[in-house]
Amino acid sequence: MPIRPQTIQIYLPAGDPRGMRVAEITTRIVRVIEVPRSQLADFLKMPEAQQVGVYFLIGELSEAGLPRVYIGQSGSVGSRLVQHNQSKDFWNRALVVISLTNSMTQTHALFLEWFAIQQAAQAGRYNLENGNTGSQPYTPAPLQADCHEIFETAATLVATLGQPIFEPLTGLPQQVDGKPQAPELFYCKGPQANGVGEYTSEGFVVHKGSTARIGNVASIQGTSQERFRQQLVTDGVLAQNGDTYVFTRDHLFTSPSMAAIAVMGRSANGWLEWKTEQGQTLDGAIRQALTSST
Repeated sequence: MPIRPQTIQIYLPAGDPRGMRVAEITTRIVRVIEVPRSQLADFLKMPEAQQVGVYFLIGELSEAGLPRVYIGQSGSVGSRLVQHNQSKDFWNRALVVISLTNSMTQTHALFLEWFAIQQAAQAGRYNLENGNTGSQPYTPAPLQADCHEIFETAATLVATLGQPIFEPLTGLPQQVDGKPQAPELFYCKGPQANGVGEYTSEGFVVHKGSTARIGNVASIQGTSQERFRQQLVTDGVLAQNGDTYVFTRDHLFTSPSMAAIAVMGRSANGWLEWKTEQGQTLDGAIRQALTSST
């Protein structure tokens, strides 16, 4: 999706920032309504509940340590959410995508459901609860064009509401002097460890295929750092391959240091451990560069 400045309006019907929220880009016809499960009855009183729409059920973490999402569509989204309230336990919030002009048809919704599932699977941030994703439904070209525009707006609004279902962890171009530039890669190497990753606005992402040391040094054994690394194994982020661990997917860490600990099996200052191909530390490339430019 193209990256450009946008203005988003978020309305709080009850004045509660953790309650129901309604988001829209004022120049578009797409609206996303975030519905806490506990406030489903309030949503059912809204006229939008009777519309054709696409919805996302968001819930507790999966065994792989990822938030869970179920993607669906309905000619009456409120009625479908009532069904899910009775049959699905995992979710605690629903995000409902509808048209302000009530112009979304069942054909739109079927294509959007299929396309959203494909995009969510590709991004890999959430554990999809849909099972068989099915085949692409027949959609005339003009309606497909409508759907892609609806999806672009919905994806932006959903991410703004705190659920970046379709946002890839890596590979997003950075804007430098108004021009897109590929993100800079950093490397963390040690005994039986070779991590590759990038510093993002959310933290530090270690790339799939990076290797990590299996053993922990004595100083962190029995500590929270050892438990943290073991949890990565339990969640399936790290899998043993011979005498090393391998990252099975791109994984976001809250800080460069936590990423370095995961790779090295010891205490580590990630700002110094992660380095460019030329040997410059993350600190020098990011923090010191920012200081020198002010």
